[in-house]
Amino acid sequence: MARRAGRARLGTMFAEPGTPTPLLRTADLTLTYPSGTTALAGLSVDVPRGSVGLVGANGAGKTTLFRLMMGLMFPTSGWIEVTGKAVATDPIGIRSVLGYMPEHDCLPPDQSAADLVSTFGELAGLPTRAARQRASDVLDLVGLDEARFRPIGGFSTGMKQRTKLAQALVADPELLLLDEPTAGLDPLGREEMLELVERLAGFGISVLFATHLLDDVQRVCDHVVMIDGGRLVLTGSIDQLVQRTGVLRVEVGGRSDSVQALASALEAKGIASRAVDPHTLDVDTSVHGEDSFDIVRDTIADLGLRLYSLSSRHRSLDDLFLQEAAHA
Repeated sequence: MARRAGRARLGTMFAEPGTPTPLLRTADLTLTYPSGTTALAGLSVDVPRGSVGLVGANGAGKTTLFRLMMGLMFPTSGWIEVTGKAVATDPIGIRSVLGYMPEHDCLPPDQSAADLVSTFGELAGLPTRAARQRASDVLDLVGLDEARFRPIGGFSTGMKQRTKLAQALVADPELLLLDEPTAGLDPLGREEMLELVERLAGFGISVLFATHLLDDVQRVCDHVVMIDGGRLVLTGSIDQLVQRTGVLRVEVGGRSDSVQALASALEAKGIASRAVDPHTLDVDTSVHGEDSFDIVRDTIADLGLRLYSLSSRHRSLDDLFLQEAAHA
């Protein structure tokens, strides 16, 4: 019987998630290679369903975590569950609900995208005809419908990335693992890939998006897990993390030491700030919240400075990552 045969068309081929168990749960997860290099060190985290960014620099442990999730490697200590199942007890069962898009170039150049993707469908248990139809559906979804019979060797980098995404989708996964899906893409290709990832949420597919590009995560994900050197740096919903980093950006003039004078006056009132340039100051709003607008405005008036602009802004996830990694 075809695996989930009743969902062979787009719109019905992807179901809503079932019981909202975490996508990923780890406790004291550690992996040390025989060389002595530690790839993951005591990682404990619960990852919710939805679109989740797994963020870290190259070598932070992102790909290692993916391999542990798929049961291709086993930890030195600790444990890991994926979609509520222990990987150690059923790695094959875990892989049956995962789709994996690897970072490296791994596509056979002499095969067509249609043949490759349908082959992966058959390996997942679909009959030949159903696999070919499913391959056609997902290749259409990723924008390769007109190129699906061409040899992959003639594909651009963007087309190869789309092919890798299609093979990850063909078996109707519950969770999709994307390893640096925008790597090597030009700005247009990157934008198109991010739009595809955004669309997956509409099909009820959860995504774990591994990348070192925090702008990509902020664009398409609801939750983020930041790791550095195999250790957890920070995790939480993106809205909450960005909200707590709120600052006011103030541009002032009127005297040569405008920024320094304003910073000193605000510091006397218990408000921290940071000079951006000779005319611009970022003011921390965490202490006084919305009242910070009035306090900054009144302080500027008291000092006799000229106010050119006063706007609310949020530090980027990059700023937050660097700040938290420095204290981890």
